[in-house]
Amino acid sequence: MTVQQPILVHVICEGQTEESFVRELLVEPFAHKGIYLMPALIGRPGHKGGNFKFERLSADVEKRLLADKNCYCTTFFDFYGLPESFPGKNGTDVTASIQTKATTLQDALTEKLTEKVGGDVIRRFIPYVQMYEFEGLLFSDPQKMAQGMDRSDVEQSFIDIANSFESPEHINNSPQTAPSKRIEKLIWGYEKPLLGTLAALEVGLDSMREQCVLFDAWLKQIEALAE
Repeated sequence: MTVQQPILVHVICEGQTEESFVRELLVEPFAHKGIYLMPALIGRPGHKGGNFKFERLSADVEKRLLADKNCYCTTFFDFYGLPESFPGKNGTDVTASIQTKATTLQDALTEKLTEKVGGDVIRRFIPYVQMYEFEGLLFSDPQKMAQGMDRSDVEQSFIDIANSFESPEHINNSPQTAPSKRIEKLIWGYEKPLLGTLAALEVGLDSMREQCVLFDAWLKQIEALAE
């Protein structure tokens, strides 16, 4: 009888909120599938997020994939806020679809990493960029989002924002209109690590997967590792 080996996937996160999201919402359901997600902040221990440069990501991916030839590695970071110098960020028309933007960036990132690490190693790399920002996922259920933040007074505003877009992943990309900027206009002193995680727990993974096609496709890629 063949024993299924556990599948280890390092999830390189942009910041504390993304790391907490993986721990609180993804680790347990994926463990039931024999897939063990290991979230970690990019770069060094104690890093608090931001400054998501390709050089730091490249070194992290290389270190993890070369240290364990059976593990996999993926990313969880926002399209919004990436530096223009990041592979693929500046190579797409701003009017392109979110699918085209995400694919362009992810393909460019994989190509650059392949040049540095090698194709055999990068076969165990699954690129993912959140369109346009982590907070977009929360708008999958704006009512529960408001409940999770204990702010019933902004529930209708959250609903109005969600209804203004084709999907939560379409909530757009600028210093004025990115999902977190919209929340900050409604909630003074919005604390992303705390309120973002509480809202995510209330909204739930099922709603996010149902409403966010690109996010769901990423998780399906990881789930497929166990097939």
